[in-house]
Amino acid sequence: MSDALQKTITLLLLIALGLLLRGKFKSKDQTNGIKEIILSVALPSTIFISLMKIDVDSSMIIIPLVTLVFNFLMFFSAPVAFALFGIEKNSPTGRTLLMLIPSLAPGLSCFPFIAEFLGEKSLAIAALADVGNKFFVLISLYILAMNMFLKNSHDTETKMGGKLKSLFGNMLQEPINVLIILALVLLGFDINYKTLPFFLTEIFDKTSAMMTPLVLLFIGLAVQLKEGKKAIVTSILLFRAGSTMLISAAMIFVLNISDQSMILLAIVIPLSAASFWPLAHISAFNLREDALGLSKEKRTFDMELAVLLLAFSLPFSTILILGILSTGAMFTHLSTLIIAGVVLIALGGLPNLFGRFALKKSNA
Repeated sequence: MSDALQKTITLLLLIALGLLLRGKFKSKDQTNGIKEIILSVALPSTIFISLMKIDVDSSMIIIPLVTLVFNFLMFFSAPVAFALFGIEKNSPTGRTLLMLIPSLAPGLSCFPFIAEFLGEKSLAIAALADVGNKFFVLISLYILAMNMFLKNSHDTETKMGGKLKSLFGNMLQEPINVLIILALVLLGFDINYKTLPFFLTEIFDKTSAMMTPLVLLFIGLAVQLKEGKKAIVTSILLFRAGSTMLISAAMIFVLNISDQSMILLAIVIPLSAASFWPLAHISAFNLREDALGLSKEKRTFDMELAVLLLAFSLPFSTILILGILSTGAMFTHLSTLIIAGVVLIALGGLPNLFGRFALKKSNA
């Protein structure tokens, strides 16, 4: 049995352990506590160590920029999904999907597996890539949600400047962002991980060691397969994954990426689960609409769909990313990547197209 397969089995068993322990974690606050430890302690420590152990130079600024370009490419590809699934762009469903489809949450769904399969250097590059994604989900998507809300509710009282200032303040309060900035500043002064005091490196090493097992246990504990719009959510996630593979293939070709680890990073980071931040923006505006007394049909966003898509997105992305990384070099071939992307889009879109065709035929 290969090392990659054994590692994959180990990671899947940790997820299974989380599923078995769900009976012990009966309240949402308990699982949220684990999530907070991951996002505020284990993950920031891991990212800090990875950044401090590599040579960062000015050319690396292209990494977050490339991720930001990817976010916008996914945003502009979303209307293709609307045509495929018969979704009206200016409906609550359409606006919700515009927010969620291009967003990424690599912290829980991608970083642990990059660390396990590709190593610390790749993880540091992934962390820099996430800087561009964070700008997109925190700033760009907030502005988009604000514009959607204003158009839908005809609200003229909201001041965007104050909200954006608050968002920047919140970004600087996140431990992971603070440690990324700290690591880059220290590296600017030629201070690396080896030159830090022993007690500091021990703290970071110990807290970083918690990340992978805690993330996998959290996935097992948090997965919720709710009833409702499961078919459309599954179809959208298949389309999203297929689209990211095609866009990744195009970017790998255009940027002439040849290193195997970099190719795999360009594939798996975009396959990350949808981000929680669009849901946070949606929730904020949904509360405003509660005060306005708007009916569900007249709301800007569909909260039920957003929550369901997030619930499915994490296990879906985890399975895809684990599968790709465990195959080694197989997905580094553009032909394989393109075929996989087309197949996933077909799996997501064809059943819906056949269903709509059958419905039209029966009504004729």
